Amino acid sequence: MIDTLIVILLVVLGLCGVGLGGYWAAVGYHIGRTMALIPTARRGLSLPVPAEALPRVCVIVPAHNEESCIGVVAASLARQDYPADRLRLVFVLDRCTDRTRAVLEETLQRAASMDRAEIIELTECTPGWIGKPHALWSAVNRAKSAADADVLLFVDADTELDTRLVRATSSLMVHRGLGFLSLLSTLTYDHWFETVVQPAAGMELMRQFPIVKANGGAERGTRAGSERRRPFANGQYIMVRREDYQRAGGHEAVRASVLEDVELARRADKCGVVCGFFLDGGMLRCRMYDSYAALRRGWKRIYSESANVKPQRLRKMARRVRLLGTCLPAGAAIGLALGLWFRGSSHDALAGIVWTICAAGLCVWAGVLVWSYLIGRIPLIGLPAFAVGSWITGSILLEAARDLERGKPTEWGGLKIDRSAR
Repeated sequence: MIDTLIVILLVVLGLCGVGLGGYWAAVGYHIGRTMALIPTARRGLSLPVPAEALPRVCVIVPAHNEESCIGVVAASLARQDYPADRLRLVFVLDRCTDRTRAVLEETLQRAASMDRAEIIELTECTPGWIGKPHALWSAVNRAKSAADADVLLFVDADTELDTRLVRATSSLMVHRGLGFLSLLSTLTYDHWFETVVQPAAGMELMRQFPIVKANGGAERGTRAGSERRRPFANGQYIMVRREDYQRAGGHEAVRASVLEDVELARRADKCGVVCGFFLDGGMLRCRMYDSYAALRRGWKRIYSESANVKPQRLRKMARRVRLLGTCLPAGAAIGLALGLWFRGSSHDALAGIVWTICAAGLCVWAGVLVWSYLIGRIPLIGLPAFAVGSWITGSILLEAARDLERGKPTEWGGLKIDRSAR
């Protein structure tokens, strides 16, 4: 009886190793394919686009109580190596009650950029709108530099731009004939929750919205353009031609959308706008959350909307992320240990097979994770905690499902938004 149980246990653990290696080998294939087909923002720096061909760009930055970071983004925008007569800045302060304006003005004055910047203050949010879309739409319609621009660039207040980023992405847009461009940013990893949870949370989101499928014809010369597209955008950095923005309905068309960036990309795609979604190549840094509680709230919001506020779908996602990110690696690690333990026993042959399979699966898993961490500029010191991060990500998904079922509103941008489960 004991021998039978040992055999069953070894077989189950061996299957964990097979599943682990198989799944993460597929992940590695998709990462390699993405890197081969989709350029990073840095590609724009080497494109032969003359300065006179670059569009007039109006950068719009929404800010709701961002005194801690508004100076960083303002300074990085002021230092852009873009032609000065073709770049204007608009900061829309949405119901701010802190020192956001004071910090912003101090930064712009130090950078001698007050003459090319506009500051718009909003004291309320129109009923039926969510804060960020309302702020952006207000800026587009009230700022003179927005009316004169060829391209609108929406940048979040918690970002920091490489001094060449606007030029790089403008060159990509011109060279590839894009009407809509967005970037996947490099996140900060200064806190434990950023290092442990963010990699797993981000990977789950990218599994739902593969970068190759988010590009509508942007990857010229590849077969990817013929695949079924799944439009996606990151609101931290969205560059769109003004006429295409208006054709898609602008932020007025997504005024009640919690994930207004993704919905805007979907509308642009439906209108026939050629969209591009690229890796930033380390040129766009962002701190998404300052605390673990904020991280959980933020990712709950993102996952709830990506699952179309369906609790069942969220629970399915939670089971999958825990199985693939936690259970299979744990099973393979146990299989590796027991494979060694039972070597030399009556189960020597089976133990040897299980040890080999589990070792191979763990090597594939670790190798793909190292590769993805290097691409995302994630500290490798956090890699051993990926399984923990996957389990926590599962708990965030489950909590999001429970919140929807209980009718708990989503808190975002100083507003409470009712979201009914479907």
